[in-house]
Amino acid sequence: MRIPINPVSAPLLPTAPAAADAPVAAPADGMPRRLRVRVLRFNPQEPAVAPHWQTYRLDDAAGMTLFIALSEIREKLDPSLQFDFVCRAGICGSCAMLVDGRPALACRTLTQNLADEFTLAPLPVFELIGDLSVDTGKWMRGMSARLESWVHQQEEAIDLRRLEARMEPELAEKIYELDRCIECGCCVSACGTARMREDFVGAVGLNKIARFRLDPRDTRSDDDFYELVGDDDGVFGCMSLLGCHDVCPKHLPLSTQLAFIRRKMVSIGWK
Repeated sequence: MRIPINPVSAPLLPTAPAAADAPVAAPADGMPRRLRVRVLRFNPQEPAVAPHWQTYRLDDAAGMTLFIALSEIREKLDPSLQFDFVCRAGICGSCAMLVDGRPALACRTLTQNLADEFTLAPLPVFELIGDLSVDTGKWMRGMSARLESWVHQQEEAIDLRRLEARMEPELAEKIYELDRCIECGCCVSACGTARMREDFVGAVGLNKIARFRLDPRDTRSDDDFYELVGDDDGVFGCMSLLGCHDVCPKHLPLSTQLAFIRRKMVSIGWK
C-alpha cells in the first residue's frame, strides 16, 4: 500500500524551516532546546484509523541524529512507532524518510540542523509497512530483475580456481564510484517521473546500467542496454528535474550518468 498523497489538511513543511546546514542556536538560558517532532502515522493493518499527524516532544542534545531521536521516542514515549534501521552509519539505507518533505537518512541528519518543529513522513513510491517504514527491498528487487543487474559473461562453465581478470585502477575506481549506491530509495522518492510511472526504473536503475556498461567483464553491448532502458520507463522517461542528484546521501554523480546514458541510448535509437 502506498501512502496517500494528501492524508491530512495540515501542510507538510513547517512555516519557518531552518537553513539546511545551519545549526539552530540553543536557548539563551542554557536549557536544552525542546524539539517537537511531527510524525505521519498510518498502519495499513489498521485501515479504520486514518493517516494522521502525531507530535512528540523531547529535548535536543549535542550530536543527536534523527535516528537517536526516534529511538528515544520509541523507547520512552511510544513503543508502537515504526521505523527502520540497521547500520546507523549511512551504509544500509534502511532509515531513509521524508524530513520536512525532503528525502534523507535519519542516521545522517542532525537535529541541530532542523527547526524546533519538523515533520517526518515515509518515503513515497514504495509500499508502506507502517508509519515511517517502507518496503524498498521489494521495489529494488523488481528493478534489478528487470535490468538484469549482474555481470553477463559468455563462459559456459565457471572456473573458481582461475584468477580474476586484471583491471586498470582508474577503471576500477570509476566502477567503485557507481557501486557506492546503497539503494536507500531517496532518489526514487525525489523523482517526479517515479511518482507518475510505476514502472520507471529511476536514477538508481540507470546508475546500475552505467556501472555494468563500464565493467569490462560484462559482455553486453549498448544495443542490449537499449532493450532494457531505451523507453519511457527507462532513460527517456527522465524529465531532468534532477531531484535525485540533489538528495543522494552518497553524493553520486547521478546527473552526469543520466546525461551520458541518454546520449548513448539516443545514438543507438537513431541507427
